Amino acid sequence: MPIQQTTYYQLQKFLSEKGVTLVAVSKTKPVSDIEELYALGQRDFGENYVQELVDKQPLLPADIRWHFIGHLQRNKVKYIVPFVYLIHSVDSLRLLLEIEKQAAKIGRPVNVLLQMYIAGEETKFGLDEVELNELMQHIQLHPLQFVSIKGMMGMASFVEDQKMLEKEFATLYSLYSRFKNTAIPNVNLEICSMGMSGDYALAIQQGSNMVRVGSLLFGARK
Repeated sequence: MPIQQTTYYQLQKFLSEKGVTLVAVSKTKPVSDIEELYALGQRDFGENYVQELVDKQPLLPADIRWHFIGHLQRNKVKYIVPFVYLIHSVDSLRLLLEIEKQAAKIGRPVNVLLQMYIAGEETKFGLDEVELNELMQHIQLHPLQFVSIKGMMGMASFVEDQKMLEKEFATLYSLYSRFKNTAIPNVNLEICSMGMSGDYALAIQQGSNMVRVGSLLFGARK
C-alpha cells in the first residue's frame, strides 16, 4: 500500500500546531516505505523488533531518529544502544540498569521513557505505581550516569469506550505530572507519549505530546 501522503501532511500540520511529536511506526514495513516518508520530511521512526531495527538502521539516512517502541529483552539492549535515539519501553528497574550498563560500556548517553501499565488488558507491559515509586527511590540513591529518563509512555486498552480511554490516558498524565519537576539526577521528564492511529486525538486532549502512528501512514499491516 502506498504512503498516505495527504494524510501525512494533514496529520503533521495538526500535530505541529499542538506541539506534538509524530513517531511513524515502521515495523514490518520495507526500507522503501521509510525512504518515501523520509522524503516527505519525517525523521522520527519507531520499530518494535530489535533484529528488524538493527537490519534497517544502516540502510537508511544517518539523521533518522530511531525510537524503539516494542518490548525490550535485557539480552538485546546492547544491539541498539550504539545508535537508538529513544527507548520507549523501559518496564522494569532491571531493564533500566541493563541499559545503563551497556551505555556505560561504549560511553554513549541514552534517552529512555518509562513504560507505565495503564490498560485493563493483561497482555500489556509496564510499571505499576508501586514499581514506579521503587524505581525512582533506587535511582535517587544510585544515580544514573549514562541514561536519562525523558518521560513516560503508556498504551491504552484496545476498546471503543472513550470514557475508559480517557481515564487510562489521564492516569498516565497524572503520574507524569507528579514526577515532572523531581530533583532526581538524570530524570528530566518532558515527554508524555500516548496515543496511536485510532486514539491519538483523545490522547492529545489528555496531555500527550508524542504519538505513535503506523497504519494511518503506511496502511494496515499484513
